[in-house]
Amino acid sequence: MISVYKLKPKFQQLLHPLLVWLHRRGVTANEITVVTIVFSFGIGVLFWEASAEPLFFLALPIGLLVRMILNALDGMMAREFGQTSRLGEVLNEVGDVVSDVFIFFPLLKYHPESLYWVVAFIVLSVLNEFAGVMGKVLGGQRRYEGPMGKSDRALLMGIYGLLAYFGVGIQAYSQVVFAIVIALLLLSTFTRLKKGLYAA
Repeated sequence: MISVYKLKPKFQQLLHPLLVWLHRRGVTANEITVVTIVFSFGIGVLFWEASAEPLFFLALPIGLLVRMILNALDGMMAREFGQTSRLGEVLNEVGDVVSDVFIFFPLLKYHPESLYWVVAFIVLSVLNEFAGVMGKVLGGQRRYEGPMGKSDRALLMGIYGLLAYFGVGIQAYSQVVFAIVIALLLLSTFTRLKKGLYAA
């Protein structure tokens, strides 16, 4: 299935020099994770306030790109420099979910015409990550399969931010857009659970 996640190995390769530079300066994986969570909250706040200052819509494409870099770096730091820990895993998984909810929440403000669709999108995004974690519980491996995973949702929101900044609204067909996204999330969640059960 097509997913931005498949570009992760090349993305990590590009970030490796930065990873080494951070490690030499004593930065830890858990510190990067905490910074990522706080940074994500900032993205959500700017997104909420973008109705008053359209420039803040750019917090989505720019901020989510930075967040993807930070997300990649914390995992690489933990694996390559022996910093894996239970605390780090909890921070990573819970932090990602809470951060996503905070970033997606302003969609309720901008799309009251699709209120229930937005709620479904947020809930299914959380369930999608839960299904990925269940793969590790059942089969010992975190699952990332399927469309509309974390990276795909970040790309989608980045595009949304760019469109909003340039004054291109999607209100007229937002229900169709969210319906497609929700269908992809359902497919992804089912795929992850199936793979996890099969591995078990």
